[in-house]
Amino acid sequence: MIEIIDNSERLATVLDRVRVLGPTLRERALDAERAGRHSSETIADLDATGVFDIGSPTEFGGYEFSVRQQLDVVSEVAKWDGSCGWTVWVGASTNWIPAGSGARNVEEVFGSDWIGPRVAASSHFPASRGRAQRVEGGWEITGGPWTFGSDSLWAPFTNLGCIADDGNGPYLVGVQVPRSELEFHDDWHVAGMRATGSVSSSLAQGKLFVPDYRVVDFRDVVGGNLDSGLAGSLWKAPTLGWAFSLMAGMSVGIARGALDRFLERSSGRPIRGTTYKNQLEAPLTHLMLTEVHTKIQSAALMAQANAIETDRLGELAAAGTPADPDYLQLFSTRVLAETAYAAKWCAEAIELLQRNSGSTAIMDFEPIQRAWRDARIITLHGALNLEALSENFGRIMAGTKPHEFEGITTLDRFAPAAAKR
Repeated sequence: MIEIIDNSERLATVLDRVRVLGPTLRERALDAERAGRHSSETIADLDATGVFDIGSPTEFGGYEFSVRQQLDVVSEVAKWDGSCGWTVWVGASTNWIPAGSGARNVEEVFGSDWIGPRVAASSHFPASRGRAQRVEGGWEITGGPWTFGSDSLWAPFTNLGCIADDGNGPYLVGVQVPRSELEFHDDWHVAGMRATGSVSSSLAQGKLFVPDYRVVDFRDVVGGNLDSGLAGSLWKAPTLGWAFSLMAGMSVGIARGALDRFLERSSGRPIRGTTYKNQLEAPLTHLMLTEVHTKIQSAALMAQANAIETDRLGELAAAGTPADPDYLQLFSTRVLAETAYAAKWCAEAIELLQRNSGSTAIMDFEPIQRAWRDARIITLHGALNLEALSENFGRIMAGTKPHEFEGITTLDRFAPAAAKR
């Protein structure tokens, strides 16, 4: 029987620490944007709050919060700075990759002291430029660069997506590579989420020998086919539910932060073109605030419901009574679509706040314009193509199979890996 750990007091402590640190994160945000990355001081300060332990196994000293609890932490961090929220989201929700890669990889990632996120991931979508070739005693990795490596600047390992082919057709593998074997490119020049430092990376020596245990068929990773040695129900939870419930929470946090900032800066501010001397006394502001609230609240309730359901499904699987595969596919497809809508609604809410904030809100030091850009970046994430996700969920609702594709968000992950091969 799986023991359910009561982490409520520890959660409250982490949230309190983030709230104390929050104004400092917001103050540092402009310099971090200009640098294209968080400072080492910020990573250390975040680590001291415990946010990088929320999705780490208890066997290695982590907090192993439920997905619902992790959601609250990610949202609180994102409220103060979207880039910090992104970094914490990746730091928590990427942990399912080493956990799905076998006990030896788990030991390697979580078994030593480290300040910051434990693992990053890069290029696990089908268009991978990396190649993995079996050689005596392991694999030879070539190719690259690997793109969109969020957290790779601060993690001891990055899991690289590579294409392998043993003669029966290409397939995706995840390759766990130590930070010392990588070089990072200064190519993260983007419209928002600038401080995440989601740079591309290449192999420092052009090619790399990797021992066999560090290269795992990604169908085994997403299918949970390998023994992680971890006992908690978190490691049996649907990974898409875990990752994307938290992603929706990141959008919610950014929008809440923008709303707080709007209320703070609008008190006593006149509205040009009207006789209103205090923006917060104007009916047009009241109407706008209600619309902003309903968009944020709708996104928050969906994210919370999906996080709770993810935890429930993990507990069922850990107890040896997993949910029906058809339901798991329906749920995972729904989470993706609802996360895309949550991101859309929160971005729209922030745009309303931005439009009603006056021309001074375009200054680079103003948090509202940063929230506006950061929230839009989330809607453009490669996994949040709203129309494609809506079609896939609609297909399932109508009794038709979703599109089949490989990668980190593959929906066809419920049949045994052997059957897929």
